Amino acid sequence: MTSPSRFIEPPAVRMPETRSRTTGRRLWFDVHSWIGLKLCILLSFIFCTGTLAVIATEIDWVIEPAMRVTPQEGQASWGEMVAAAQQAHPDLRLRSLSAPHAERFAAQALMRKPDGELLRVWVDPYTGQVTGESTWWSAQRWLRDTHRRLMLPISYGLPLVAALSVPLLLTLVSSLFIYKRWWRGFFVWPRKGKPRLTWGDVHRLIGVWSLGFMAVIGATGMWYLIESLGGKAPLPPAIAQIKGQAIHATPTAGDIDRAVSAARDVWPALQVTNVPLAPNGKTLLVEGLAEGWLLRERANAVAVDMGTGEVLGRNAGTEMSAHQRIAEMADPLHFGTFGGWPVRWLWFVFGLMLTSLSLTGAYLYGIRATEAARAALKRAGAAARQSSFWTATWRGIGMWRWACGGLLLVWFILLLMVATR
Repeated sequence: MTSPSRFIEPPAVRMPETRSRTTGRRLWFDVHSWIGLKLCILLSFIFCTGTLAVIATEIDWVIEPAMRVTPQEGQASWGEMVAAAQQAHPDLRLRSLSAPHAERFAAQALMRKPDGELLRVWVDPYTGQVTGESTWWSAQRWLRDTHRRLMLPISYGLPLVAALSVPLLLTLVSSLFIYKRWWRGFFVWPRKGKPRLTWGDVHRLIGVWSLGFMAVIGATGMWYLIESLGGKAPLPPAIAQIKGQAIHATPTAGDIDRAVSAARDVWPALQVTNVPLAPNGKTLLVEGLAEGWLLRERANAVAVDMGTGEVLGRNAGTEMSAHQRIAEMADPLHFGTFGGWPVRWLWFVFGLMLTSLSLTGAYLYGIRATEAARAALKRAGAAARQSSFWTATWRGIGMWRWACGGLLLVWFILLLMVATR
């Protein structure tokens, strides 16, 4: 929210307290403008990839025919789907089976090749038949790794991207100081006229509607930064104790169904969404949704011995420590996965708004800089030169354009390396 004309008082004789308030507002405006301009390239890119990541599974569904199925009567059991995947690829090691994303989506069996590469095997949840395979590399994976760490090693990329939550929160706080009576701006339609006036109003209108979303994204991003710097929550004990050397196990359909049935017996409210196989090849983790809200699916899990059906442990999201609960809340809030497709599409729209907020803020700087340059030339009696607003913005970014551009160049090189190997 950058146009100063509405919320910076013109110079006048004021009492000291009023002058102090105006000076403070000017300082907040400078902070807001500096962050929005210098980091606009990187912020816009991260906002855009995060927005697309919200609907990445739908993008893959459009791209990958094997993911598409037709709803039918009846449904294959978890064991039948695992058996179908293993029969199609007997030389691969099963890692997990995930429930369909929606009714027209196939279930996904994640399998590992002897060389360590992962393969997605798609299974029709209604017929229990394999519909096809695809590589681990997908639109969802590309968008997630780009948005999360710019394809860099996690130890470097994750804290780098998460650190952008600091300037994001600063722009949020500063906007509340520089936009006087911002709560009245929710239904103020942009005025027509000069570009600076119109785009300033557009920027403010998008901004006030994005305040809550910015707070959520900034807060969860800050949590990711804390985690990346050593503040991770410990794993729940029942899951943390399941260890063992990874082996090539081939559980039967009966083994899987027995374990899922045992988990449902001890936890009737559990809606199973994922069944990862523990490294020891003997234990199945039955994960899903239960009583808790704002939790990742892995927060609710039952560990079952597939051979005997014995329940080895149970984790409930509602029984976690405050530290663990905060950690589990971050992803559902950040990506809008806590309320089904309506919330995810709402998050997608808000993501588009946040991206446009970054771009319009930078554009406003270009308008102001161009108008100021033309006015200076006019006062000097020189002919005004025609120049693009975006050209002025590019110049105003200064050395930060090379820093941000260099990061994106590294990302692109890493992307090509992964995509072509």
